[in-house]
Amino acid sequence: MRNAWSSRIGMVMLVGVMVLSAGLVLANYGGGVTLAAAKDLTGVTPNWDQNLPSASRFNVLAAFGGHAVRDNNTGLVWEQSPDPAPALGWVGATTSCITKTVGGTVGWRLPSVVELRSVQDPSLPAPFVPSIFNNIQPAFYFSASSYSADTTTAWVVNFNVITDVARGAKVQSFNAWCVRGPMNADTY
Repeated sequence: MRNAWSSRIGMVMLVGVMVLSAGLVLANYGGGVTLAAAKDLTGVTPNWDQNLPSASRFNVLAAFGGHAVRDNNTGLVWEQSPDPAPALGWVGATTSCITKTVGGTVGWRLPSVVELRSVQDPSLPAPFVPSIFNNIQPAFYFSASSYSADTTTAWVVNFNVITDVARGAKVQSFNAWCVRGPMNADTY
């Protein structure tokens, strides 16, 4: 009799834990409620599965003295105001980012071509980024992505023509826009 009673209590506890777990999963992942309405994205590490409009996509970060912007779609942190002058070649652009301090923080890098392209919004006029950013030139910007068929060239993104992604010689002078976060890819 005691074993049957213990078994029933065990089953009731197991079912209770399962129901509670299912409720937590539904609460956290929507359960019929849209994610945008159900979740505050503050502090959430995005996984490139967001598609927020530009007006709500970017936030100036007080922790960086207001000199950096978080992209809530990708989780990347962009310098708010990149140097408007072109860097001296790809190595110069890379070095500029590696040695840069923004808002008292180091650890910056050139973005991959995919990351750099992702910050553009085709619904906006050139340079195709929201006004939360400053000094974005209508020019080509270096990416960290080398062109796999010719490693003397790197992918560059044009912020004057929305459809223009090209390869540029690494010895040429293009602009650099530094970012923080894990690298998406470095060679295409």
